[in-house]
Amino acid sequence: MSAQNSPRASDGPPPRQEQASKGPNPLRRRSDRFESWFRRFLMLVLVLGLPATALSAGLTAYESSMRTVQAQSAERNEVEARLTSTAKGVTGEGKQRAQVRWTDGNGTVRTGTTLVTAHTSQGATVRVWVDRDGSLTSAPMSELTATANGWFVGAMAAVGVAGGVYAARAGMRRVLDRRRYAQWDAEWDLVEPTWSARFRR
Repeated sequence: MSAQNSPRASDGPPPRQEQASKGPNPLRRRSDRFESWFRRFLMLVLVLGLPATALSAGLTAYESSMRTVQAQSAERNEVEARLTSTAKGVTGEGKQRAQVRWTDGNGTVRTGTTLVTAHTSQGATVRVWVDRDGSLTSAPMSELTATANGWFVGAMAAVGVAGGVYAARAGMRRVLDRRRYAQWDAEWDLVEPTWSARFRR
């Protein structure tokens, strides 16, 4: 084959060029990359930190409440008492205050005022709680209340973590947006004279 008929380098499809870059999007700013990584960090905190914090706070509150339950159960006793006066006033729970009389463990007759069911007749027998000193007191905390306290504190801790993550994300976005707007303003101050000159010709 002669040199005249030989294919030239310009004939045929152009040689395939390698892709210029396999790195990140060149239009992606440093603030965009930071925002992406920060969102991943917050998601990790939400997925791992929320249940851990809620469980830890709930168990701590439950154990503390159970210690109160045990202490109050050991210090308070339920005894029988008799109403010595007519109940007066009605509370929001539908109970009335009345004078009662009972005998403590030492055989001493004691009197006091407590809440009884509304319309309980004078002379009726009621159950009251007294402390080690023999004074009237409220019933000890129950295990159900301790469990409810644990769940409530755990739920509040979870809400706190979720709220903190949301606040951190919103604050980060606000700071980054202010910085971006400042950069855009600075870039426009440089570009605007050249851009406007094209329309003044």
